[in-house]
Order: sequence, then C-alpha cells, then structure tokens
Amino acid sequence: MSLCVREVTANRETKDNKPFKIFVGYDPREDLAYRVCHRSILKRSSIPVKITPIVQSDLRKSGLYWRERGQTESTEFSFSRFLTPYLAGFDGWAVFVDCDFLYLADIKELCDLIDDKYAIMCVHHDYTPKETTKMDGAVQTVYPRKNWSSMVLYNCGHPKNKILTPEVVNTQTGAFLHRFQWLEDEEIGSIPFVWNFLEGHNMVVENDPTTFPKAIHYTRGGPWFEAWKHCEFADLWLKEMEEYKNEANKTVEK
Repeated sequence: MSLCVREVTANRETKDNKPFKIFVGYDPREDLAYRVCHRSILKRSSIPVKITPIVQSDLRKSGLYWRERGQTESTEFSFSRFLTPYLAGFDGWAVFVDCDFLYLADIKELCDLIDDKYAIMCVHHDYTPKETTKMDGAVQTVYPRKNWSSMVLYNCGHPKNKILTPEVVNTQTGAFLHRFQWLEDEEIGSIPFVWNFLEGHNMVVENDPTTFPKAIHYTRGGPWFEAWKHCEFADLWLKEMEEYKNEANKTVEK
C-alpha cells in the first residue's frame, strides 16, 4: 500500500484556504500504527488537512537524511522529525506527530491554540518513565523535556526555525534537537496535556472534562505490539484499527 501524501478537503476552511500541514513519523515496524493515526485525524477533521509521512528511506534517497542510526534511537524518525519546517517550505504552521498517537478530537481545536508569537508550541511534559524498555524491546531513555518533541506545532516561517536545515538535523546532537536548544524558553509555547496524553502517565480525573484526552500517545508501546496489547486505552485504538481495516477491505473489493 502506497505511503502517498493525502489531502482531504472538508466543508470548513483554514484562514488562508490552504490545507493544514501534518507530518507523521513513519517506521516500518509500526506501519499499522501510522495508518490508524492517519485515519483518526482524517475522520475527525473539519478543516482541510494534508498528511505527509516522514519516511526515512525516502529522505535518504532524496539526499535529505544521511546520519547513521544511534543505539538510543527507538524509531526511524527520532531525528528526521526535525525536518518538519524544512519539508513545509519554512512557510506557515505545521504539526509533527509520532505515529503512535490516536486522535479523539478535531485537529481544528489544536489549530485554534496557535499563537504566532511562538516559534513552536507543545505539551510541556514532566515525564520520567519507570520502564527500562518500551515498544518491542527498545531502550527507554531519560532526558530533559522528554516527549516534548513527540507532538510539536511548528511556526515554520519563524526566523529561529530556519536553522533546521538538513545539514543541522543530520549533524547536531540529540540534546540540541530534542531539547529545542536553538530556541529561548519564552519562544516555546505551551498547549494542554490532553493533546499529548501519555498512556500510563497522564490521568483522567472523573467529572473533569479538561483532563479527557484529545490525542492519546502510546509512548510506552501500543496494542500493535504483543507486549502492550492490554495497555490503557487499548480498546479505543483497536476499535479505530477495525474501522480502518473494514474501510481498506471495502476499497480493495471495489
């Protein structure tokens, strides 16, 4: 099945009539997770969106990515994610998101939080994982601002983000990139944690709708991995997966 860019136009329009750009990290080991994430966005979006998978093999063929994979990189998009502003043509706003997300709300609600005074916006997690491994046995690392980079709204035209060229993304350290060290603290806007709700860490408070997840992040590993098939919110992801597969089968039958 092709990993082509897909645009979906809905009835409601964005400010400039252009689709909102969404870049999703892709890893062949999590192909199904990507497809379910992709569907969960499209299903609920009331604005035009353009979803682009960040596929490392394609970036290498295009000469945009050449760094060797380090031992602590749990996915193929650990560093290629920072090419988002470059891939967006350093124009407008775009969001990067890991493929292990399940969206439960309209992406327009996220767009409505955008504030042009910031270079980026993300959830400011205070997260120290208890596990030493995640997903299918990948090493679980601990570092400042962990999981901040897993879902980021980029002000792609911001002067500070022009530094994120292929040369920089391929040569800079993990600390520089994942901790957003090219920015000042006041240039990093905050959005509610429910847009990057960490399964196994964040909690829903009964009768408090402000704590209900709008996008679940299966950061430890999702139900597409055998070891995590019974994780919290597995039922929601499995339901979305079944709907995706049913739709895919109908398309094949046609």
